[in-house]
Amino acid sequence: MYGENLCPNNQEPSDLPALGTLLVDTSRADRVGEFRGPAGPYWSLRPVGGGAEWEAEPRHVRPALLIEQLRARTARLNARSRGEVL
Repeated sequence: MYGENLCPNNQEPSDLPALGTLLVDTSRADRVGEFRGPAGPYWSLRPVGGGAEWEAEPRHVRPALLIEQLRARTARLNARSRGEVL
């Protein structure tokens, strides 16, 4: 029988970034956010320093450069030291 020993690949390849990955939304002045998951046809992003999530079209999102990641994390740590974020 043809293909009887083959295991079907039922999983589609995922183009989604890992949860928590820092991404840049180019449609919002290069705003950096953590990937929170898909929301219909959009991706849900959350500001690194906390705040309200927003949705972005995947075509307007790119991985954050190392300098952008550093700036976002530094801003969060500064906000935390001021007591604005837990």
